[in-house]
Amino acid sequence: MKEDILLHLELIDDRIKKACEKAGRNPDEVRLLLATKTVSAERIKTALESGQTLIAENKVQELKEKYEILKDIPHENHFIGHLQTNKIKDILKYDVVCVQSLDRWDLAEKLHQRLLYEGKTIEVLIQVNTSQEESKFGVHPDEAVELTRRVSELSTLKIKGLMTIGLFSAETEKVRACFKILKSLQQEIIRQNIPNVEMKELSMGMSGDLETAIEEGATIVRVGTAIFGARIYPDSYYWNEEKGV
Repeated sequence: MKEDILLHLELIDDRIKKACEKAGRNPDEVRLLLATKTVSAERIKTALESGQTLIAENKVQELKEKYEILKDIPHENHFIGHLQTNKIKDILKYDVVCVQSLDRWDLAEKLHQRLLYEGKTIEVLIQVNTSQEESKFGVHPDEAVELTRRVSELSTLKIKGLMTIGLFSAETEKVRACFKILKSLQQEIIRQNIPNVEMKELSMGMSGDLETAIEEGATIVRVGTAIFGARIYPDSYYWNEEKGV
C-alpha cells in the first residue's frame, strides 16, 4: 500500500539520520538508493513522488519493463546487478547514469567501445567482493586497485568510487570487516592519486546493515526490503544475471 511505502521511507530516513549522528557524520553525506528489484513501477512511482530521486535495478529486463512508466518522473537510475556484456546496449538505451557493478576488465572494455560508438560517457563504481564468497560478484580486493587503474584509462568511464555487497550475516563485526576493506581500498586509491579517478562514493549497506555501513563511511546505502517489503525470491536470484534466472 502507498501509506506503507511512505511510512517505511520515513523510518529509513530516521535510521540514516540516527546512524549519521552516532558516527558524527552529516546526513547529507549519505544518499538513499531504492533497490527496486521485483517492485512494480507504480510502487516505485509512489516513492519517487514522495521526493526520492535515486533508484536501481539488478536486472536489465526489469529496467526495460518499468522504463516507460517512470521516465517522466525526475530521478537518477543506477544499475547494481551483474551486467553481461550483451546487455550493454540496453543499459544505455534506458538512461542508466551509473553502473555500480563494474567488476572486470572485459566488461569495462566492451562498455567503453559501445560508449565511444554512441558518443556518450557513463559513471561507474568498481565492485569489490569484500566477503570473498564464491557466490558473489566483484573483483578480489587484492586486484581492485589495478582494475581501477586500468579502467581509468578508458575516457568514457567516469570512476566515482567503489561498491560492495557485504556478508549476509547477523554477526555485525563480520559484516563490518567487509565495509572496512572497501574503505581501506578507497583510501589506498586516493593515496595513489590515479588520474581521472574520483573516490567520493562508497556504495555499501542494505536494509539489515545500513547503520554499520554508515559508521564505516558509506555514501550510498541500497535499501529495498525495508521499504517495499520482503521479496519472493532469495537474493542470489537477483545478483546472478549469468545463470539466466
